[in-house]
Amino acid sequence: MDYIQQAFKGLHDGWRYFVGTIIVIAFVIIGQIPFTVAAIVEASNQGMSFFELDETTLMTILEPNLNLFLMLLSFAFGLLGLLLVNKYLHKMSLTQLTTAREKIDWKRFWTIFFGWGIISSGFVLMDYFMAPDDYVLNFNLPKFLILCVIAIIMVPLQTSCEEYLFRGYLMQGLGVVTKNRWFPLLFTSLVFGLLHIANPEVDKLGYIIMIYYIGTGLFLGIVTLMDEGLELALGFHAANNLFTALLVTADWTAFKTYSIFKDMSDPTEATFVDIIVPVFVIFPILLIILSKMYGWSNWRERLLGKVTEPPKEDYKIIE
Repeated sequence: MDYIQQAFKGLHDGWRYFVGTIIVIAFVIIGQIPFTVAAIVEASNQGMSFFELDETTLMTILEPNLNLFLMLLSFAFGLLGLLLVNKYLHKMSLTQLTTAREKIDWKRFWTIFFGWGIISSGFVLMDYFMAPDDYVLNFNLPKFLILCVIAIIMVPLQTSCEEYLFRGYLMQGLGVVTKNRWFPLLFTSLVFGLLHIANPEVDKLGYIIMIYYIGTGLFLGIVTLMDEGLELALGFHAANNLFTALLVTADWTAFKTYSIFKDMSDPTEATFVDIIVPVFVIFPILLIILSKMYGWSNWRERLLGKVTEPPKEDYKIIE
């Protein structure tokens, strides 16, 4: 039984996925309340009305470490809501939502976590040494240590919420409803990318950066379907966001942190290559490497094939 077919082990009516998605969104909104309240209080302390705040000011009005924690708190609530929906609305286990294997393969998670963490950090350091004038040292030990605690705990909750929602819950739900694999792969990748449209990076770099966001979603979706589980996608996403948050920040990014470096370059000078290379060069190379490591085959069927309900004797639906 493959990854999408895991959904047949639980209650998989289409309406359950619709209701479940609404519940998860409600949890995310509830999780945003502390950030909103804190921003209103701080705005009042500075003699401003909350309604006078533009998007940039709203994202920077709070102390950076507090801002990061409260921003990520909504994802922690969203993840909690998703796990509750999975358990009580669909009667499925966390393992079934995570992988087609009998147990969650944490070795896969940690392999790509440290692998991509080292590679992505190497890209940042290489850029720093090639263009040192574009960076300033932003290191402040006490504040950095607090950042480490917040980031190590909260960033994986944020990335796990996104992966379990898009590459997990919606991938499985859309798969059993549409009875195919290509639609959930493309739909979740598109929606994942479009949800980043409000990020400050889009305002600075233009809509061309949506190629990167949608391409990243597609890459993670392909990895999930080919590997029959979320472990690699969870590890990659966690490493990508965590190492970036600790290493480099900029005034125009979604994560403004007490990182080691601060990027002072003009974001409008980002070239077409800076966005295209990760999606059309680095990600395909990673797919080739991962396919060799884990023996992936039958790409067409796993990515574009039909989703069929297994014989009843192969599983037991919990009524």
